[in-house]
Amino acid sequence: MRSWRAATVSLIPRNAERSMVGAREAVARVGEEPDVVTGEGAPAASAPAGRASAGWKVLPIVEGLVLLIALVLPWVLQDYLTVFATRVVILALFALSFDLVWGYAGIMSFGQALFFGAAGYGVALMARDLNVTSILLVLPAGTLIGLTASLLLGGFLLLGRYPSSVIFVSLGTLTGSYAADRLARGWYYLGGQNGIPSIPPLTLGSYEFEEGPIYYYMVLGILVVVYLLCRFLVRSQFGLALAGLRENEQRIAFFGYKAQHLKAIIFAVGGTIAGLAGSLYAFHEGFVWPNMLGVVFSTQVVLYVLFGGSGTLIGAVIGTVIIEGVSFWLSDNYRDVWPIILGALLLLVIMFRPLGLISFVLGERERVGSFGKAPKETGNAAP
Repeated sequence: MRSWRAATVSLIPRNAERSMVGAREAVARVGEEPDVVTGEGAPAASAPAGRASAGWKVLPIVEGLVLLIALVLPWVLQDYLTVFATRVVILALFALSFDLVWGYAGIMSFGQALFFGAAGYGVALMARDLNVTSILLVLPAGTLIGLTASLLLGGFLLLGRYPSSVIFVSLGTLTGSYAADRLARGWYYLGGQNGIPSIPPLTLGSYEFEEGPIYYYMVLGILVVVYLLCRFLVRSQFGLALAGLRENEQRIAFFGYKAQHLKAIIFAVGGTIAGLAGSLYAFHEGFVWPNMLGVVFSTQVVLYVLFGGSGTLIGAVIGTVIIEGVSFWLSDNYRDVWPIILGALLLLVIMFRPLGLISFVLGERERVGSFGKAPKETGNAAP
């Protein structure tokens, strides 16, 4: 009996290792170019121009530049632009949640605003009815609301007896977002069409977070922490399975992974981050309204990620900043036709750079990422 147990236990790490090797195989050839073999039998071609080599990573440089620019913005912007920049940072946090769901798990969710708006309404009701505005209570509450809503919707759409198709999940999330929008518009307790106005400021003890540099740096700090946690997640063994899931779901399932469970987990993580963003957004804007739950807002976050580049995290942040910044400038200078100009710009980027603006500097191989230790180089093979 003891030897049987030992043999069973010894099989577990081998199977796990075999599965991880399979996941690595599913993403190993992404973005690689075929080697050019010389007459001696040794590969002579190197990575194409513009791609990151093994010793030169573009992604950390882009992330560092974006962070540096974000840190100095309040020092060079006027007060009203700092308030606008705070709103953009919150929306970038929202876009980050969608990039996890779509860019890493391949789930096209047209209902991401459902978790964003549900958390916003939840903390607004806490502030209005219970007079609770402490950041130590409302942010965890909004995060929990986003997690709960995403678990319920994700469990219904993703954890059925048979694997869910992309169209089924897309239409299911779209329906959920539309239903929540109509519910908020018709429910008097939630303010109906007018939403819930005059939300008091966010507090920490006796201190009130007023709009300005302090609120901006507080939101930026939350974004950086969440971004680092997401980066750690997608570069972990779980992230390796997600990368394989995105590139070849059938192969990942063949290796023994429960693909639908992986999707449900990352769907819940995305909903949690969206709930956190919705809580911050409600207190920053001072009111919530049904559009925060609706299809239009859900489509807006899709454009953020699509424009910047999915599956990179930093692409979602860059896309949000550019779209919101260009929209702000166009609406101020071309008030009658700015939506047409913005739509044409988005269409051009999607047509000519399907991987988003980040693809100008980031190669496909680095976008997928490296997992585990690099194999040791061996001598040239004999001819």
